[in-house]
Amino acid sequence: MSTNLPAQGETKKPAPGPIKVSYTNREIYLWGLSHTLGSLRRDLAQLKSEQLICNEPAALAAMGYLHNHSAAPGESQMTIASGTFTRLLEKEPNPAALVFHHSYPDSTFLPGDGSESGFMSRVHYFASGLMEQFKMDHVPYLVSFGSGCTGMLSMLLTAAGISGGNQTRPVLCLTADTKPPGTTYDALREKILSTDCSSGFLVGSEKRGYRVLGITYYSTTRKVVPLVEIVKRSVQMIRELAKEVDADLTSGNVVIHYPNIFTTAWDMVTNYLQLPKESHIVDGLAERAHCLSSDSMISLAKFHSAKEGRLHIVLNFGSGIHLGACILREEALP
Repeated sequence: MSTNLPAQGETKKPAPGPIKVSYTNREIYLWGLSHTLGSLRRDLAQLKSEQLICNEPAALAAMGYLHNHSAAPGESQMTIASGTFTRLLEKEPNPAALVFHHSYPDSTFLPGDGSESGFMSRVHYFASGLMEQFKMDHVPYLVSFGSGCTGMLSMLLTAAGISGGNQTRPVLCLTADTKPPGTTYDALREKILSTDCSSGFLVGSEKRGYRVLGITYYSTTRKVVPLVEIVKRSVQMIRELAKEVDADLTSGNVVIHYPNIFTTAWDMVTNYLQLPKESHIVDGLAERAHCLSSDSMISLAKFHSAKEGRLHIVLNFGSGIHLGACILREEALP
C-alpha cells in the first residue's frame, strides 16, 4: 500500500498553485473587442427536431438556455471569423503579430479535399488559411487550443508577453469555433449549450479600452472537478490576484464577468467575494447560449461605459481543465 509520504530526511514538494502575472509596472491595454455569431438562430425545439442536441429541451431550459446560433448553409468557420478579422484590421491594419485560439481541436484545421496523402502536405491550418485570404502571410502568428474556453486569457497572456517587449504596434487576437461534424451543440453531463462564433481584440501600449492589471491561471489533468472546488478556487485566485495588483474589491466600483455556464456556481463566487448582485454579469445566456472563449469578450465590449477606474474581473473556465481570471481597469476611451 502506498502512503505517498516523503522518505525519511526528504521534504515533500508543495503542489504547484496557479500562476499569477502582474502587469502593474507595464502599460498594457486591451481594446477593439469585436465578435461574430453564426447567423442561423434556433430554439431548443428546433435543435431537438434536427438531432443537434443530446439533452431534452426542458433540461437545457432549466439551465437558462433558450436559443443558440450556428453557421447557416453556405456559412463556415472561415466566413464567421472573416467578419471579426475584418473589423479588427479596420482598427489596426498592421499588427505586430497575430494570436489565434480555438476551443475545439477540430477548429484548428481547414477541411481537406482528400487529394493529398502525405502527412505534412495535408495539414491546412485555419490561421494560415485566414491570413492567406487577407494577404497577411508576412505576419508572425501563434495558435493554441488546449486551454478550452479559457482562450481569452490564453491569448491575453501571449499578447501581453509580446507587447511587453519593444513592440510599438498592437497584437491582434482572434478566436473562432464551429461545431465539429457529427457532434451536438450541447454536453450531456454538464448540460452546456454552445454557439458557433468568433471574437477578438487588440493588445498594445496605447491607453484605451481596458488596462490589464494581472492574470491568474490554474490547470489540472483531472477529467472532472467538483463545482464546489471550482467555486473555492475561483474565490481564492481572484482574492490573491487582487492583492497582488493592489485592486480594491470592496470599493463598490467592481463588476465580474462569468461564462454562460454553471450559473449557480458563479452566484456562490459573487457571494463569497461579497460583491453586490448588480456587479454580477452573465450576459445573453438565453439568447446566444455559451459562446466558448467569446463570452467575456462580448460582455466586456457591451459593458464598457467609458467610466475610468472601474475594475472588471473576468473569470474563464475551460475543458482541460483550466480556470483563469484577470483584472482589468476601465479607461475612458473605448
